[in-house]
Amino acid sequence: MSEIKLTKPLLEVKKVLPILNKISILAGLNDDQLYNIFRMLEKVTFTDGEVVFKQGDQPSYIYIIKKGQIKLFVDNDEKPFELVSFGEGDCFGESSIIGIRPHAATAISQGDTELVVLSRSTLMSLYESDIHLFSTLILNIAREACRRLNASSETILHYVNSHQTS
Repeated sequence: MSEIKLTKPLLEVKKVLPILNKISILAGLNDDQLYNIFRMLEKVTFTDGEVVFKQGDQPSYIYIIKKGQIKLFVDNDEKPFELVSFGEGDCFGESSIIGIRPHAATAISQGDTELVVLSRSTLMSLYESDIHLFSTLILNIAREACRRLNASSETILHYVNSHQTS
């Protein structure tokens, strides 16, 4: 299991605002809801090649890339296979949080990377304190998971079709 890095409060909300429209899980939130979410966010930094989490680790955060890039890899018979690359404004880890499943891949920082994180416990506390905000976030996370599943299905179908004609 990988070591969890210490997070720091996100104090510079104005520095996150430029990527706000890129963050799919925050779509449709009003200004008050966004402010409430920003108060719950923390930040964490990683250097080039540093592991954010490992395949099989229990999920603890939803990650939003403020700066830098993250690549997800799966270990396939001891050989890492790159699944996807995420950039500024992208989220990852959210499906593991709501699915309550270990991470299916390893996340590695590409260059110096700054992430904004929402802890699983904070997200779940919204169920008691603001059910409407909680519901909107969960719906947005589910939509994003469906988009990614659809894209993966199209990639697999393309791969299968291209190998059947060979």
